[in-house]
Amino acid sequence: MHDSKSDSSAANLANALSPTMAALGVPRPEWLALHQEDILEPGLPIVDAHHHLWALPAASYLGADLLQDLGTGHDVRATVFIDCEAGYRTDGPQALQPVGETSFIVEQARLMEASGARYQPCAAIVSWADLSLGEQVAPVLEAHIEAGQGRFRGVRARPTWHADPGAHPTGAHREGVLLEPAVQQGVRRLGAMGLSLDVWVYHSQLGDVAALAANCPDTVMVLNHCGGPLGVGPYAGRRAEVFDEWRMHVRSLAKFPNLRMKLGGLGMPRMGFGFEQAERPVASELLAQAWGPYFETCIESFGADRCMFESNFPVDKVTCSYAVLWNAFKRASQGCSAAERADLFSGTAARTYRLSVPGVTS
Repeated sequence: MHDSKSDSSAANLANALSPTMAALGVPRPEWLALHQEDILEPGLPIVDAHHHLWALPAASYLGADLLQDLGTGHDVRATVFIDCEAGYRTDGPQALQPVGETSFIVEQARLMEASGARYQPCAAIVSWADLSLGEQVAPVLEAHIEAGQGRFRGVRARPTWHADPGAHPTGAHREGVLLEPAVQQGVRRLGAMGLSLDVWVYHSQLGDVAALAANCPDTVMVLNHCGGPLGVGPYAGRRAEVFDEWRMHVRSLAKFPNLRMKLGGLGMPRMGFGFEQAERPVASELLAQAWGPYFETCIESFGADRCMFESNFPVDKVTCSYAVLWNAFKRASQGCSAAERADLFSGTAARTYRLSVPGVTS
């Protein structure tokens, strides 16, 4: 039976969040507990290439919550934190306020390590900086490096934008950010400092990513969430059409050697699969079946040595538990060789974010 109390609690939490956070949805622990699975291949080393931590009055996800998910049975050796506007400074120069997130995550990592965690939580930190500062972003990056105490690896650009409010909140961000000369100058500064750029856009913006990669060839870039194939708003009910357009862009993007691809993020409601609306959480077999074609296209185009699995937790936790998510990834990659799977689950992430992880070949 569907848990209406759980739904009501989730709705109340969502209403207490910002519009952006509310659009992501809020995990429902009682609902997730309705489906559990044995862990597949528990000895396969994993570097979780993408997760968040945040402290919100209505729905926090902090180090203790991450450790609880990491402890569900998969062999996660290290994790990569990706920016989510957490812990920003509230005073001082505006450009330096995002440095507070790096300090906040270092603190969370220290607390997790002090708890006796056998993992390397938040071994790499990717925060945010205003790349439109161009060359003037350098002092901000230097401040991040200092605050990161050896963990800071780069920044994320997240200029998600769409003209249709059914796909993206009205007035949130602006069109063509990645094409702006000052932003591209800032991206080149990242590369010159040995830092990487994560990019979160929708499939309708992938042409902008191609232009950015071409104009900033010395900066390693990581495309988040399979390149954002939307399934809501104007794209609802058009999955096959969107897939064909998305696949064309992915194949074209693969020609840029400085680009990497993250496999995941498809559990977000905006991707349109709708699993979060089911009466019970779906099994990993169904997730692998639905998401497999996207993973396969990325791996065939980029190669396993430039692809990496990501949990995108707690965002994707609206669809499934951590245990089920990684089971789905393991099922979806069964057709890959052992060497390819080593890259997909740990090696590519370790190389990209310059991590030294016991048992992981980078």
